[in-house]
Amino acid sequence: MTDDEIWDVVAFLRVLPTLSAEEYRRGEDGRPPTAQPDKNEASKARVGDARAGRNALQQYLCVTCHAIPGVPGAWNYVGPALGGIAERPYIAGVLNNTPENIVRWLRSPSTIKPGTAMPDLGVSEQDARDIAAFLDTLQEGP
Repeated sequence: MTDDEIWDVVAFLRVLPTLSAEEYRRGEDGRPPTAQPDKNEASKARVGDARAGRNALQQYLCVTCHAIPGVPGAWNYVGPALGGIAERPYIAGVLNNTPENIVRWLRSPSTIKPGTAMPDLGVSEQDARDIAAFLDTLQEGP
């Protein structure tokens, strides 16, 4: 197994105890829980303005907790670094990494992962789409 595959298994095992039998059968988005999202499908679905998303990251103070490449002052590591986030298989270890799920996560993280340190910031649908578009542009790095 590659390191990425090992971490995929770890993420799945962390989620497994929280799943009902029905949730396990259908997976978060209808795919088996270990399936990778179709990158071509995901690319087509990404809508939003990356430039507006970069600004929204500052507006919602994401820079307070996250290291974000190319965003001034975003060097904090309270939350995970966001460089290369589009290439990660999961969001918060619980959701398949798709544009729709990034929007869901940004809009209501505590609904998806109760007890998460990420606060619900009242992110609008459009801002969440714009942020998702910006995150899709980020390369791995601080």
